[in-house]
Parts: sequence; C-alpha cells; structure tokens
Amino acid sequence: MAILVTRPLPDGATTATALRAKGFAVLLAPMLRFEPVAFQDDSDAPYGAVIVTSANALRAIEPRLSGSPLLKLPLFAVGEHTADAARAAGFAKVVSADSDAAGLRERIVASVKAKTLKKTSPLLYLAGADLARDLPAELGERGFTVVTQTTYRMVAIRNLPEETREAFAADEVEAVLHYSRRSARAFIEAVRGAGVEISALSLPQCCLSAGIATVVRDAGASRVVVASSPDEGALFMALESATP
Repeated sequence: MAILVTRPLPDGATTATALRAKGFAVLLAPMLRFEPVAFQDDSDAPYGAVIVTSANALRAIEPRLSGSPLLKLPLFAVGEHTADAARAAGFAKVVSADSDAAGLRERIVASVKAKTLKKTSPLLYLAGADLARDLPAELGERGFTVVTQTTYRMVAIRNLPEETREAFAADEVEAVLHYSRRSARAFIEAVRGAGVEISALSLPQCCLSAGIATVVRDAGASRVVVASSPDEGALFMALESATP
C-alpha cells in the first residue's frame, strides 16, 4: 500500500524521500507543473523588502538574482521551506513567518511596529500567477504599498500517471496527500477522467489546510484529515493518524 503524493516536482520528490524514511511506500502523481514567467527586472526600485509565499517564486528567477540589489533587502517568507529557498538564492536577511499567508501578513505588520521595517517603502511581492488569497490587498488595507511581480505559473496536469491509475484499480493506495487547493482540484478532475473517482475519494485525504479540505469534501470525499498547522511535519502527523 502506497501514499499518493500530488505535490508538484521538485518538492514532491523531497516529500517522497521523507515519507520513505518513515517507512511508507510512495507513488508520485504531481497534479501541477511549474513554469517560469518572464521576469520584469526593476530591482533598482526603492523597495523596502521582498515578500514570498512560495519557494517556486524564487526558483523561477534564481538564475537572474546574482548580484541583484534585491538580495540586500529583508525577505519575508511564509514558512521555513520558502525561507530556505530564499537563503539558497542568496538572500541574507530572511524572516520566516512559520505560518500561512495570514501569519506572514501579521509578521510584516509586527516588523513595522518593531521599527525593523518602514511602512513608507513599497514591498515587492514575488508571486505565482494564481493566488489563493489577495495578500497585497490585505497589506494595502494596513497602509502598505505592494508591487506584485508574477514569476511563475502552475499548470494543471490533466491525466494521472498510468502507474497511479493501476494502483487505484488494484486498491494499492492507502491515502492521498494534498498541498494546495489548485492541485486538489486538478487531482479531482484527473481521477474523474480516469474513471477511478469512487475508489480515489473513498481513501483518507490528508490536507495541508482547511481550505484544501473543503475542496476534497465538496468533491465527495468523506475521510478528510487536516494538518494542525500549515507545514509538512503536521501533515505527516495527520497522515499517521489516518493510517494507523
């Protein structure tokens, strides 16, 4: 019996390695494909800090960051995984909210109160083409100016890998891991297209957030568990509780 990881590559491969280290068999079925977007380099603009909610936003432009003035700015990352990607890209002043987008927003607000960040300087948000929430608008309501630069898009993969279809047909999948609402929607469309929707949605669906859980519940899944916090360690704990 295997755990199905729907997370896009290359992060999905990292997740698979971590699961195997815990003794799980793993199947990879990435439901989204990463594509960089042409980056408009305005790094000479007077930004006060950089905001990032996904490591993919940094992967997309990392080759162009060498020597960039952006590397000298504070970077606010949504969590430690994204913070690690920022450090690898060359950012020296990295602050991790260790939370979700709402937590990141509050961390930025707290930095102004602590006088480590000036609200008068615009913030550069390196983002994906499809945003789960409007973080710039939320910060705008707090008096910040946010400039959004789209650096990548995630494209839905329509079909399940043949190995995954066969595993569902043979009842060889134990649970499914979901990391985003978009990948969860793509998964649902893919299992419907493959004719394995009933068997796929009857399994435990382990979700990184309540928003993702809503997507799979609305599709008909009844065995849904949600991580206690939006990080992979908590998701693995949810998986272990669902697969005793």
